[in-house]
Amino acid sequence: MRRNLIHQLLLAVTVWLAAAGAANAQSLFERLVMPGDLIEGHADLQKECDNCHTSFRKGAQASLCLDCHKEVAADLKSAIGLHGRSPEVNAQDCSHCHTDHIGRDAEIILLNQELFDHRLTDFPLEGGHENVDCASCHAEDKKFREAPSGCIDCHRKDEPHREQLGTKCEDCHVTSTWVDVRAFDHEKTDFPLLGGHAKVSCQACHAGEIYKDLPTTCQGCHAIQDVHRGTMGNKCETCHQSTKWTEVRFDHGRDTPFPLIGAHEKAKCETCHRTDAFTDTLGTTCVDCHRTDDAHEGKLGTRCESCHGSENWLQEVAFDHDITRFPLIGQHTLSTCEECHADTSFVGTETACAACHEQDDKHDGRLGPKCETCHNPNGWEFWIFDHDRRTKFRLTGDHAGLTCEACHTSARQATMNISRSCNACHAKDDVHRGQFGTRCEACHGTSTFKNARLR
Repeated sequence: MRRNLIHQLLLAVTVWLAAAGAANAQSLFERLVMPGDLIEGHADLQKECDNCHTSFRKGAQASLCLDCHKEVAADLKSAIGLHGRSPEVNAQDCSHCHTDHIGRDAEIILLNQELFDHRLTDFPLEGGHENVDCASCHAEDKKFREAPSGCIDCHRKDEPHREQLGTKCEDCHVTSTWVDVRAFDHEKTDFPLLGGHAKVSCQACHAGEIYKDLPTTCQGCHAIQDVHRGTMGNKCETCHQSTKWTEVRFDHGRDTPFPLIGAHEKAKCETCHRTDAFTDTLGTTCVDCHRTDDAHEGKLGTRCESCHGSENWLQEVAFDHDITRFPLIGQHTLSTCEECHADTSFVGTETACAACHEQDDKHDGRLGPKCETCHNPNGWEFWIFDHDRRTKFRLTGDHAGLTCEACHTSARQATMNISRSCNACHAKDDVHRGQFGTRCEACHGTSTFKNARLR
């Protein structure tokens, strides 16, 4: 009887369908066989089954789902999110997990939060995130996919920089704990940290969490330490090094007209620069700094470098005596300065031999003060004098064997010039008592006075 009733019902439906037309008949049939109401979210689609179904084509249902759920379709296409990353989800039709027609209040997102593997999402839980409750990130009225993934989205109240460093917190912070900070690469900024700057705390420069428009010049941070009070400009790096403010580097030879050599290289800046204003014009002659060290009292001029070296003012002394009126030759080259220069003025020193060698003059001044006429600097005992060539009185006969003092008898003479007259030396030998005049050579020769030549 029941079977007959079903046959009658089907027959009635068939007749009605024939009368209503094929298109409307298919929709009506689908309504008749609908297993139940759609969920609240799909309620507006329930009037037309072809919104989600293609008649007699079960496999086409998934594509119709994705036509509406475009975000899921994009995830599948890009292999991101749960639907794109999970091999199991990717291989199933939508209806496998999301069954509908089970009532308006039914929950068709069947997700076990306790067993869910967050690694299948775009945000794997690492570090401190592993123990966070789901509700901390997933709001009750939001889809799971709508949960924020940026650090700042959840940690805005923990962020002390007031977003002045941007929102990429992960550049410095790690997920283990918010206060753990990885080393920040300051090289990526316009001010790489070098030397002593690498050890400075962030707050030393970024006081008050200010990170923009900070000064990058030395003067911007070290003005209080600038002993020059700004007189040297703001290019502190010209002299100072980044390793330590008190370490100073300055090429005096390159940057000034006065290269530091010898003992000057070790001198402190303040030795010459009495003030911190290094722009003061300083004298570059030795006497400008060493006036009090000048034992010559300025009598030798200001070119101290002519004698003194830069290593040691007193010990490194050299002087080219050849540039004076008295070049040192022979034994004089072995003499110390003090042997001739009684004081350090070195001026007004006599150049005559007699001035130094008066005690050595065995002639007692009879040959005049010009010792160099006969003697030479190689040795006092080395002397030579050609009387025939250098005087107007040739030594002939017995004159050739005489000593100088035989004729040059007067001591302390200003000159060696004496009379060439025979009578000047032989007046006592003149037996004629001057009756024949003083031209003895008219009769006598120089070999012997006794032989006479008569005309």
